[in-house]
Amino acid sequence: MNYNQCPFLVIWEVTRACALSCIHCRADAQPHRHPDELSTEEGYKLLDQIKEMGNPLVVFTGGDPLMREDLYDLITYAVGIGLRVSMAPSATPRVTEKAIVKAKEAGLSRWAFSLDGPNAHVHDFFRGTTGSFDITIRSLELLKKHNLPIQLHTTISHYNAHLLEEMSEVVEKLGAVMWSLFFLIPTGRAQASDAVSPMEQERIYRWLIDKSKTTSFVIKTTAAPAYRRALYFANQNDNKILPDKIKRMDNLGRSPGGVTDGKGFIFISHVGNVNPSGFLPLDCGNVREQSISEIYRNNPILCSLRQPSGYKGKCGVCNFQDVCGGSRARAYAVTGDYLASDPSCMYIPPKWEENSSMLSLR
Repeated sequence: MNYNQCPFLVIWEVTRACALSCIHCRADAQPHRHPDELSTEEGYKLLDQIKEMGNPLVVFTGGDPLMREDLYDLITYAVGIGLRVSMAPSATPRVTEKAIVKAKEAGLSRWAFSLDGPNAHVHDFFRGTTGSFDITIRSLELLKKHNLPIQLHTTISHYNAHLLEEMSEVVEKLGAVMWSLFFLIPTGRAQASDAVSPMEQERIYRWLIDKSKTTSFVIKTTAAPAYRRALYFANQNDNKILPDKIKRMDNLGRSPGGVTDGKGFIFISHVGNVNPSGFLPLDCGNVREQSISEIYRNNPILCSLRQPSGYKGKCGVCNFQDVCGGSRARAYAVTGDYLASDPSCMYIPPKWEENSSMLSLR
């Protein structure tokens, strides 16, 4: 797939309304729906435009998608035009057996729930709502009852990084098909002090690589493109894998290339603003004014994100820039420059080391 023309994954924040108060919420979700949300008809038009872009995967997210009364109409329409649709709702009393059956009948392929701790104490603290863990577990049991695959999302922070082994056992026990780990970006309610250190991030990469060899579920990372670089080094001696082959080694089981913010990935907000991702809140246009394809293909910010040679610092000279490129969202959140070097990466590219040595001799 040519990521200059078409994204592999489209995330649509159908609403920013949510009953939870998660301490790390990138959306800074609110209890009520915004009056200027894309309407049902505008949603249909957007879905038509997405379909014309090579049939990417579509995820309905929020806030909480279940806060929209027309959610099932949107799912039915999307599936009806041939889109592959999944959803990431919040674990609230709105997740009923009736809701799950209705979504399945509408054609939804997968639900994804968040699990940010191996027990109620940790998870409910993260989610800011007592009882969220219990609702999550009950919801997952309902998914299994109706033969829907379970996908779990975990945001890694210093609150739970030491509990990942215990959490992996819970994920295995629950019968998940995928465990998607988000490395916290300090945006929305999330604070920089919540994130793990660069050294801890590298340790987690190595742990995930080892863990992925023994689990029954797939491990996927988000906001951690350097995981592909870690995979390369972990497999270099055994399989003699070349850097250009690492594109298929991130355990996604889906994408043929390194998807990052604005490069194979695009985000549409509840009011139609287009961002490179939900963690990189740079407005690149609005689908009420331009088609999503026109914005994705021609917006200067998005075009620059797809040109790693324009990255700065270590990322600009890194030998893994085509398969990693660093987290543009983290660079922006920490430095204010989305083209800056990823501040969480400990890797020293050979060219960077060489340039530094030459400067020291002057």
